[in-house]
Amino acid sequence: MVCQKEPLVQKVCDLYEQISSLESLKPSKDVDMLFTQLVLTCIPPNPIDVNKLCKKIQEMRSKLIRLCGEAEGHLESHFSAILGSYENPLDHLNVFPYYSNYLKLSHLEFNILKQHCTNVPSKVAFVGSGPLPLTSIVLACNHLTATSFHNYDIDPSANSKALQLVTSHPDLSSRMFFHTTDIMDVTSELQEFDVVFLAALVGMDKEEKVKVIDHLAKQMAPGAILMLRSAHGARAFLYPVIDPCDLQGFEVLSVFHPSDEVVNSVVIARKYSMPINSIDHQQTGLGSMIVLPNKCCEILAFNPLSHVTMVEELAVEEQHS
Repeated sequence: MVCQKEPLVQKVCDLYEQISSLESLKPSKDVDMLFTQLVLTCIPPNPIDVNKLCKKIQEMRSKLIRLCGEAEGHLESHFSAILGSYENPLDHLNVFPYYSNYLKLSHLEFNILKQHCTNVPSKVAFVGSGPLPLTSIVLACNHLTATSFHNYDIDPSANSKALQLVTSHPDLSSRMFFHTTDIMDVTSELQEFDVVFLAALVGMDKEEKVKVIDHLAKQMAPGAILMLRSAHGARAFLYPVIDPCDLQGFEVLSVFHPSDEVVNSVVIARKYSMPINSIDHQQTGLGSMIVLPNKCCEILAFNPLSHVTMVEELAVEEQHS
């Protein structure tokens, strides 16, 4: 059982106490300083398993993740408003302090997606796009240049700010759409998407996130790809963790754990092409056991200097397995 005597945990607890005592989590000198310290504390690789935290620290972690989510929302809203004041907002994305992280994460996700998608997706959904939908924007501009992106967010003000960013762009304004709704209320429409991205902060704890994943498993088209973000090691103090076993109804293809300043792990999964019961019945002599490909729960560390090579090697391994 991991508790407060662990130096890392002690440091995180101290920062939590300071963050939770702030009057506001909107961008300010104190907010920026404390969250920068928190991220720098949690980024270095650490073997800590948050599932083994004692109850008191588990409760602190849950509260801290919600505070991080609230602060991240304020930060994105703040910079979306700044960007929206420009005549051509997309020419100034680098004013957002973590823009380079999104460039790296989107590049990583695109390279992972390429290995498991035989065709370029024509329609992509991003669930929890927020006021600053940088993943959709970067993918649409740099990687999936003919794909339409449907962004879902429950907050109308977030979608209003996001729409302002792409309205003046002749290409993206025709390929990027915003839907103000709870994804749990979206049903048959999800059948239309080749790929669904699930933002890290949709579902602020495992239980909430698993409910969303179960809903997507029921509504997405058979064979469609789900890409979601998780966290590993001490980074799990910042974001909820999703394990491969949480993705019921999906075949988990790969899990990538970055080791640089990109905080989120990336999980890619494919919805089963037929109901699991049907798969069970086809496994002659195996009862209800499902035999998945060897790579279904592959967990790899991400080296930011060689991630393209790593992904290509994985593809070669799969071709020979």
